[in-house]
Amino acid sequence: MADDARAVLNTIRMDEKVFGLLSGFIHRELGIKMPPAKRALLESRLQKRLRALGMKGFSEYCDFVFSPAGLEQELVHMIDLVTTNKTDFFREPYHFDFLTRTAVPDLIRTCEAGIKKPLSVWSAGCSTGEEPYTIAMVLNEYSGSCPELDFDYRITGTDISTRVLSMAGKGIYKEDRITPVPLDLKKKYVLKSKDSSKGLVRIVPELRTRLKLKRLNFMEEDFGFPEKQDIIFCRNVIIYFDKATQATLFNKFAGCMHPGSYMFIGHSETLSGFDLPFSKVAPSIYRKK
Repeated sequence: MADDARAVLNTIRMDEKVFGLLSGFIHRELGIKMPPAKRALLESRLQKRLRALGMKGFSEYCDFVFSPAGLEQELVHMIDLVTTNKTDFFREPYHFDFLTRTAVPDLIRTCEAGIKKPLSVWSAGCSTGEEPYTIAMVLNEYSGSCPELDFDYRITGTDISTRVLSMAGKGIYKEDRITPVPLDLKKKYVLKSKDSSKGLVRIVPELRTRLKLKRLNFMEEDFGFPEKQDIIFCRNVIIYFDKATQATLFNKFAGCMHPGSYMFIGHSETLSGFDLPFSKVAPSIYRKK
């Protein structure tokens, strides 16, 4: 596309009707609240798709999205653009200390999780994989520190975006992304590219094979877990949902957990004010009653 044509496209605005249709669909299907104040944000993110599809405006794009072909072909691209995928290795590090110092030993003691069967950990909203790979690093270290236990674990990572799931599966990151990883863990669990000019690293196969990835929309009725989860990380996700959706989501999480299982949420999030079967055990850490 010529530069002048691109400049014209960048001046296109989303009218109130189209915004209402798209924001209503996003809230209904993804649970993400999209108030009028976010119209400019939605415009800027979807401009990429208008350019890619050679469309003249948002009305044309809206008609396409809601057509049978659009629902099949375009919906996944729109989801990728409207969802937020901010994540880091060892984000909120207190959680990982609590995981191995308190939660895992407690679950081993009370129900032999990780001994009789693998400890089941779910990274809900795993994005590009930094969170589940951090979990894998600390659990692998825990296992190595107590070989007499024959401790085992498995991690499931889910996200609604197929693009970020693909990235998580590859486990390849720019070198600056692993800055928060302690040096001793970098040496054990991160491989540098043979071509140093690329500035890329990759998580070792030992951890990549521990992580099972699948696409999941939190608005689905059945999350598809055949067994109950021992630990769920769902951090910095519910801030994008309204209160009613948050309550529904955490009741669904509770249905996927054993009594005594642990739930980790973001430091800016809370379950206070909800009638939920969880008790708070530490800041942003809860346990199913």
